[in-house]
Amino acid sequence: MGVLSVTLDQWTDDEINSMIEVGGNSYANAIYEAFLPEGYHKPHPDSSQEERADFIRSKYESQEFLKPRLRIVSSNSSLEATYSRKHTVSNASHSASFNSEAGMVEFIGILKVKVIRGTKLAVRDLISSDPYVVLTLGQQKAKTSVVKRNLNPVWNEELKLSVPQQYGPLKLQVFDYDMLSKDDKMGEAEIDLQPMISAATAFGDADLLADMQIGKWLKSPDNALARDSPVNVVNGKVKQEVSLKLQNVESGEVDLELEWIPLNQ
Repeated sequence: MGVLSVTLDQWTDDEINSMIEVGGNSYANAIYEAFLPEGYHKPHPDSSQEERADFIRSKYESQEFLKPRLRIVSSNSSLEATYSRKHTVSNASHSASFNSEAGMVEFIGILKVKVIRGTKLAVRDLISSDPYVVLTLGQQKAKTSVVKRNLNPVWNEELKLSVPQQYGPLKLQVFDYDMLSKDDKMGEAEIDLQPMISAATAFGDADLLADMQIGKWLKSPDNALARDSPVNVVNGKVKQEVSLKLQNVESGEVDLELEWIPLNQ
């Protein structure tokens, strides 16, 4: 009989105590197995390695049995609430032998992105396009609806993404929807989140501040800004207006409004 070997992470005393406080493995199972289909049989000790591997992938990687609003990765929006600020994400390799490595991902806040409009977007059909926007932050993706036959679409749609402690740029892509073929690219851009998050962190609780500017992301040849992007406190909320000139395309701009919500709110 073969033995499946895994390498375990070292847990600190604080991490162990935190897990005990929330109920340990039984509590985790109550969350990750909350939506097991009726009649579904979990693997037992005599189950094959393949059956156990499939169950682990479904439970932790795909999060098929987790309440939808708690899923860390979603096609439309990301995690807004969970039982702890630390979440375990299992990434399963697809090699011949199944291995898993668990890592702790700590989220520091929620990013609301209001996708307002596009202007002078590129033509990808005969005389127009059917544009939609895709936002990507790490492994998370969110997208708007499709606006049919419009080069100056107005979406006014709000998307949400969780921001990890180690965050990178927010990536924006515009596509032309095609029913019978692959969607065509209509440009892309990246948004540096550091100016907004750093300003919000430095000034503290926005509810205690008057309406004011607390930061700015400056237009430069190294970014996709169409104009300088101020970070403001508006009615107790940290917001940033962003106008992007799409890259790798003949024309097009996209206007956004970002809002930062720290997890302690």
